[in-house]
Amino acid sequence: MKKNKRKVGNLTALALLALLSPGRPMHPYEMATVLRRTGKEQDMAIKWGSLYTVVGNLAKHGLIEPVETGRAGNRPERTRYSITGSGRTELHDWMTELVSDPAEDRPRFAAALSVLGVLSPAEAAGLLQLRLAALDRELAVRRTTLEVDAATVPRLFLIEEEFAIAVRAAEAEWVRGLLGELRAGSLPGLADWQAWHDGDGGAPPEFMALLEQGEERE
Repeated sequence: MKKNKRKVGNLTALALLALLSPGRPMHPYEMATVLRRTGKEQDMAIKWGSLYTVVGNLAKHGLIEPVETGRAGNRPERTRYSITGSGRTELHDWMTELVSDPAEDRPRFAAALSVLGVLSPAEAAGLLQLRLAALDRELAVRRTTLEVDAATVPRLFLIEEEFAIAVRAAEAEWVRGLLGELRAGSLPGLADWQAWHDGDGGAPPEFMALLEQGEERE
């Protein structure tokens, strides 16, 4: 699917458009309060300090519009915003892309795995064990919390947490499998990897071959 360039492309904008989609005007402080109360910062990287800027950008591009300005008591004057027709179209198009297109973000763990060979096998195994223990603790807490929430919250509002738990559980099982291979000595290339760190030889042959390919292309 061809991705469209978003007029306001950060995920805070997506959260705000979704928040306004039921048609109830809100001012930015109220938006932030609701987003915090519903735990949206756990689902997307919301930068609270820039929320007002995002609101301004959405209004600038006609995706939301000011509909009311008022003051309650001694509080500062506040402007309430409502989603526009263009905003609803943008929200639907954006959601269509996000739900249907399995584009992959590049997490830090994947970056570390891509250069795991700089650690010795024993060091890598030790760190992976720490990660696995942390994942298991996290999963236990999140599963308990989800079970409690499910008693009072409709499942529609919990499916993002179900997905997050499923992803973390899959990661934990993958790490568990890799650890098993390291400990059993069955990981392909493990002897070369160990020899590299023992100082008994150079880098593994596969790594040297990649370096030589790079030299040939210069």
